[in-house]
Formats: sequence, C-alpha cells, structure tokens
Amino acid sequence: MTEKRVPVLFSNDSECCGCSACYAVCPKGAISMIPNRYGFLYPMIDEVVCVRCGKCLSVCAFKKKLA
Repeated sequence: MTEKRVPVLFSNDSECCGCSACYAVCPKGAISMIPNRYGFLYPMIDEVVCVRCGKCLSVCAFKKKLA
C-alpha cells in the first residue's frame, strides 16, 4: 500500500494569498498560519497531525487561479 504524502500548499510565497481557507477547513487542526519576516501569514502543515485528506488543496481558490 502506498502512503499518501503531506500536501504541498505552495512552493514559493507568490503562490499563497494568505486567506487562511486551508487553515479553516482542516479537520484535524494540522495547519498553522505562521508570519514571515514581513508579517504576511503563510500556512504550515504539521506532518504528524495531518491525515492527508486533501481538503486544504481543494479549498484553495488562489491555487485554482494559478492552474
């Protein structure tokens, strides 16, 4: 059986608008919003808590705009 990977929400800062939708939808509370050096909030996934359901990826309106 193949183990699911932890979702990658973004690979650079320009791929996240900081809306916190992923944070709000996470059923396990595995996402924290962490400020960068400029105070902009970015999601950080706790790999231990994450159940790899993919809800964070499916709710990301900003990522859908990039596709």
